[in-house]
Amino acid sequence: MARESKQKNEVIDKINNLATNIYSSIKKKETPQVDMPIRALQNVKYDEKVGYFELIGKRKARSLTASTVKTFAQTLLMMNEAKKLVSSDDSATKREIYYVSKNWEEARFLEQPESDAIMDDIEAMLEVNREQIGFFPEEKGGAVAGELVVIDKDKETGEILEIDCTKFGSGAYSVPSSVEHLKFKTKAKFVLAIETSGAFERLNNHKYWKKTNCILIAMGGVPTRACRRFIRKLADEMNIPVYVFTDGDPYGYLNIYRTLKVGSGNSAHINQYFCVPNAQFIGVTPQDIIDFNLPTHPLKDIDVKRIKDGIKNDPFVQHYKEWQKALDQMTSMKKRVEQQAFAKHGLNYVIDVYLPEKLKNKKTWLP
Repeated sequence: MARESKQKNEVIDKINNLATNIYSSIKKKETPQVDMPIRALQNVKYDEKVGYFELIGKRKARSLTASTVKTFAQTLLMMNEAKKLVSSDDSATKREIYYVSKNWEEARFLEQPESDAIMDDIEAMLEVNREQIGFFPEEKGGAVAGELVVIDKDKETGEILEIDCTKFGSGAYSVPSSVEHLKFKTKAKFVLAIETSGAFERLNNHKYWKKTNCILIAMGGVPTRACRRFIRKLADEMNIPVYVFTDGDPYGYLNIYRTLKVGSGNSAHINQYFCVPNAQFIGVTPQDIIDFNLPTHPLKDIDVKRIKDGIKNDPFVQHYKEWQKALDQMTSMKKRVEQQAFAKHGLNYVIDVYLPEKLKNKKTWLP
C-alpha cells in the first residue's frame, strides 16, 4: 500500500508541475509550451543487455498558438480528469473519457481518436503509463489457462482471492485491464504465449498445459498492454521462461512478437514496463514450412513491404542476423503460413508432433 500511495503522489506531483509551468509562462506573458519524446522507430535504439527499445533523445515541442489553443485546452482538461481519478483511486475507460469531454463545450473531442492521441501525449509528457493516470482500454487483456494461481483481491472488501487457472473447465481466466496488484503462484516450467485464439483453444481443450506443466496465454493478435504487463510480471516474479508461438508471417514476427519482446517505437517511453525481454520465438518459422511440409499462402504486397521496412529500419531486426536471415528466406520463398496449417497432418499434430519437436530443439528457435 505504501508503494501504491507513493506512486500515486508522484503522478499527482508531475501533473501539478506541468500545469504550474504552463500557468507561470502565461503569467509572464511568455508562450507556454510542452515537450515530449518523438515516438517512432527513428527515435529508439536496441541493446540486448537492456532488453527493450530505448529512446535516443529526440523530442518535439508544442507551443500555445492560435492554431493549438483547443489542443492545449484539451490537454489540460484531460490532465485534470487524470488527477481526479488518481486522487480518488478510480479509473475510466478511454471511451468514457471521450464522453466526459462532451462537457468541455468548445474543447470537446469530436471523435475518439482525438482523445486517444491527447492521452498518449500526456502519458509521454509525464513519462508514466496511462494506467498510472487512471485510463484503461476497453479490450480484454488475454486468456490464461494452466498451472497458475493468480492472487487478486476484492477491491471493496480487501479479501484476498486465489484464482486457479486449471479450474475453468473449457474456459479460461481473463486478464484484467489493471494487473499491477496481482501476484502469482506456479510450478510451471514455461509460459507459451499464442497468437490466435483458435490455437489457444485447441491446446487448452486438450489440456496441453497439463501434459507439459506450462501456462498458456492467448494474445489474440498484437497483445494488449495489460496482457504484455501480465506476462512481464509473471516472467519476472516467477523467474519463468516465455516462449512465443505465432503465425509465420511478417505481422506475427514484427508486430506481435517484436512488440511483446522489445516494445515499439510509438510506446518507447514506457517499453520498460510492458516488454518481455526474455521471450523467445519457437515458431512458426519459414524453415518450419519446409521441415513440416506445411500448406502456405502467397506473400501479399503489404507483407513484402513490411519485411523490407523491418530489415531497413527496425533496430531489433538489425541487431539479430537470425531474424534477417529468416525474413530473407520468407521473401525468397514468397510464402507465409498460419498456425492452423499443421491441421493438414491431423488436428492434434501441433500437440503431438510439432510443439514437442520444437521444444526439444532450441537450435530451430529465433531470438
